[in-house]
Amino acid sequence: MTTRDIDEGVRAELTRLRESIDNIDAAVVYMLAERFKCTQQVGHLKAEHRLPPADPAREARQIERLRQLAGSARLDPAFAEKLLNFIIAEVIRHHETIAESTPTTPEG
Repeated sequence: MTTRDIDEGVRAELTRLRESIDNIDAAVVYMLAERFKCTQQVGHLKAEHRLPPADPAREARQIERLRQLAGSARLDPAFAEKLLNFIIAEVIRHHETIAESTPTTPEG
């Protein structure tokens, strides 16, 4: 069966839902872009003060917080954790790159 064989009402509902999905996907992309703008600033601050790119204690707190939010939102907490772990890994990679390109000056 192809979409041409589907009842017109079903096709209209499918189109409406897909348009909503497209809008949500766009919002997710823009929210991630804003998040990464903030984490880039954190990366520069860390590099300037010679702080490590990763903060395992904060990451653990964020994962637990996101798991709780996911549960409240009826989203699988394990999925939310996987997503956040992916984002955290990318943030750390950015922080490492920033640290490597930031000149170090003697304290003092």
